[in-house]
Amino acid sequence: MIRVLASGPLATTQDLGRWGWGHLGVPRSGPADPPSHHLANRLVGNAIHAATVEVLRGGLTVEFLEPALLAITGAPVGACLDGVPVAFGATVWAPAGTVLSLTVPRFGLWSYLAARGGFDLEPQLGSRSADTLSGIGPPPLAPGQVVPIGDLVAGPPAATDSLIGLSDRRDIEMRVSPGPRHEWFTRQAQELLVTTAWTLSADTNRIAARLTGPELTLVEPRQLPTEGLQIGSIQVPPSGQPIVHLANHPPTGGYPVIAVVDESDLPMLAQSLPGTVVRLVRRAPGRPA
Repeated sequence: MIRVLASGPLATTQDLGRWGWGHLGVPRSGPADPPSHHLANRLVGNAIHAATVEVLRGGLTVEFLEPALLAITGAPVGACLDGVPVAFGATVWAPAGTVLSLTVPRFGLWSYLAARGGFDLEPQLGSRSADTLSGIGPPPLAPGQVVPIGDLVAGPPAATDSLIGLSDRRDIEMRVSPGPRHEWFTRQAQELLVTTAWTLSADTNRIAARLTGPELTLVEPRQLPTEGLQIGSIQVPPSGQPIVHLANHPPTGGYPVIAVVDESDLPMLAQSLPGTVVRLVRRAPGRPA
């Protein structure tokens, strides 16, 4: 078990999310940066579906009430056990009674803390993911809370592994394919989408990232009934400023989707700080994502 002493701006448990409930209006949720979540679990020998603690911009402090093998990945935070620096992106042994503290990362937003066995809060609809959109799942971690460690172990910890290629770049590129309402937009808007150096707005969270730049306009004003959304969908609201849906996106929406970002490119966006330049490029037809 761990006891939360400080939670920072936001700390939640995340596993692979709630698959198969979209038709009932339940978001999938899950980690903002799945590769970093998976790596943390591999480093401690957990099953892929074990829950980690996802931490926004550091500030988490926890006490280990029992011995544990831990790993920290994602946005590169400084980590100390009882004030002594420990390795990032590697397995670390935490004796009972020691206190782990995480600093603000050098770059990026989301860091992941895994403990061998996984964090064992009560699942809701088959998942331990905290859903910040609907409120389903365990609530965000709070000081004084005790979180059990479970037994979701898959094998020995990884002897070697590689960190996900996060960097402090402030200019990223993502591949897009035409969305279901692509033809609703003017030719100029279609071209602006893939030729503009968009800026990532501060109005960004686990649900979606807002891009700022020129207005994307429709061929003619039209009303759209609510329809299904998938992760990576780029909706365009009446403001004409595109919104890219991330891990905690709603399952439906009423704004037209001009394009869809390849899911494998989304962790890069999720880890980007406001002000990052975002370029969208057309994915070549027939080529794998």
